[in-house]
Amino acid sequence: MTGSPYVPGSEADFDRLYRDSYPRILATLRGMLGDLADAEDCAQDTFVSAYRAWRTWKPDAPAEAWLHRIAVNTAISLRRRARLRQPVELVRRLGRPAPPPDPTEDETSTLLAALRRLAPEQAAIVVLRHLHGYSNREIAVAIGAPESTVSSRLVTARARLVAELAALGVEPPPTGFVERTLSSVSTAEMSTSTTEAAEPG
Repeated sequence: MTGSPYVPGSEADFDRLYRDSYPRILATLRGMLGDLADAEDCAQDTFVSAYRAWRTWKPDAPAEAWLHRIAVNTAISLRRRARLRQPVELVRRLGRPAPPPDPTEDETSTLLAALRRLAPEQAAIVVLRHLHGYSNREIAVAIGAPESTVSSRLVTARARLVAELAALGVEPPPTGFVERTLSSVSTAEMSTSTTEAAEPG
């Protein structure tokens, strides 16, 4: 989010934007989707869509936040398609008992599992603030919402996340659990972790 200004339509600047922002875009998608392969597919689709629209990008919006908006929308579309497949998956799982909780599961994988249970936009808000350090304005651009609503949306997302953490056995979450856990995870770790967060049953 620093460096020389990007010029809309510039091939060199788009290449630079890709190099600079890909790890953070992938980390956000990993937090939203849980599955690394899905996150990688969405990241690829995000940059293809962004490249096609690069000439129309307006520099009054931060370039990476603009990319995040495309990424968030792409992830939401993927989650909707996944829900259409859920009845088939449910039939396959009928009669199969749920696996017991893994006592060796660490805090990061627990948090990823809880994030996966949130609505995609809520997961994105938490990751953008606590992993990437986005300002309210940047988050507003990324999710396509008025800046004045970001604080309340973040409060709602955090409350839902606390509830989901409780459902996963972290009850009540220690003070600063979300901030401490996400801040301890580098973007590289977030975008290469292979732990698969489960979809809520």
